Amino acid sequence: MSRSPRRRPARTAAGTAALALAGVPLLAGCASTVGIAVAPDAANPACARVVLALPESLGDGLTELRTTSQATWAWGDPTDPVTLRCGVAVPGPTTEQCVTMETASGTSIDWLVQADAEPADAGAAPDHDPAATAEPTAAPTGDPTGDPTAGATATSGTDALLDPGSSDWTFVTYGRDPAVEVHVPAAVVAERSTSFLDALSPAIAQVEATRACL
Repeated sequence: MSRSPRRRPARTAAGTAALALAGVPLLAGCASTVGIAVAPDAANPACARVVLALPESLGDGLTELRTTSQATWAWGDPTDPVTLRCGVAVPGPTTEQCVTMETASGTSIDWLVQADAEPADAGAAPDHDPAATAEPTAAPTGDPTGDPTAGATATSGTDALLDPGSSDWTFVTYGRDPAVEVHVPAAVVAERSTSFLDALSPAIAQVEATRACL
């Protein structure tokens, strides 16, 4: 099922015929459609609110693209886009890296951050393991023995976690049901700050937070 929020008005039969007569390739837009697997809870009504609040752009070069599945969105290069899925599995207590992004509006969004196993160039290993060298910005979640004050909370994005271009990165909202997943390809990480995630905060905030990073 394809998502449909904020889509442009459908062409009339006369308009379609006019484009055809003018020699405009009517199927040209299909090349910019991004195939994304639908999330298990994509039909959750809260996902509709999230998608309706998503920005059309995440900055220079990261403009919205059409997607093939409900409750999904994409931005950037159709061959290697930033993608979003609402309705992925809700994370429970975990020791994965959890960071809090505090926005100018005062909204705080907690994200679990994970590097994909394979580097951008599968034929060559990265210079070093970013997960091993990144400084933690928050204590692990769900650890009853952990000191909640032991880790500093990130307030200026997640750049400190990233080794630019070494791998793709996946961000999953923590403490919100349904959960939202954002996949950022290595090519994007290599060229820009991941602070563009801040632009997603108003949409993510459509889902109430019931738990937070420790």
